[in-house]
Amino acid sequence: MIVYKRGNDLDLDQVIALYKASTLGNRRPVDDKERMHLMLQHANLVITAWEDDLLIGISRALTDFTYATYLSDLAVHVDYQKRGIGRELIRKTKAATDPETRLILLAAPAAEKYYPHIGFTHHPQAWMLNPGDTI
Repeated sequence: MIVYKRGNDLDLDQVIALYKASTLGNRRPVDDKERMHLMLQHANLVITAWEDDLLIGISRALTDFTYATYLSDLAVHVDYQKRGIGRELIRKTKAATDPETRLILLAAPAAEKYYPHIGFTHHPQAWMLNPGDTI
């Protein structure tokens, strides 16, 4: 049975192991424990999925709980994908905020087709400044 929990008081090694097992580790600083710790510590809305004591999914977000929520990470262990866990993590993330709050994310290239499949709409006006970019 999958159990969902809210909170970011998590074992960092378990979180890093999940990122690596979900392929999200390819795009996150999993070898920099201090940075991963700060990413987790400063997220103000974290939902996790568990099977017994095994962390199998995480939604890590930043939100004001009323207007916008940025879903910065969605990771599900590869052995547990295609079971609706990612969708449920997103649903619980959205449910933790005001119903009028919009949920925003940047999709990994491999996940671009996933989000429209579960109801997200594409928004072409997103812009980024990458590390090292100047204004």
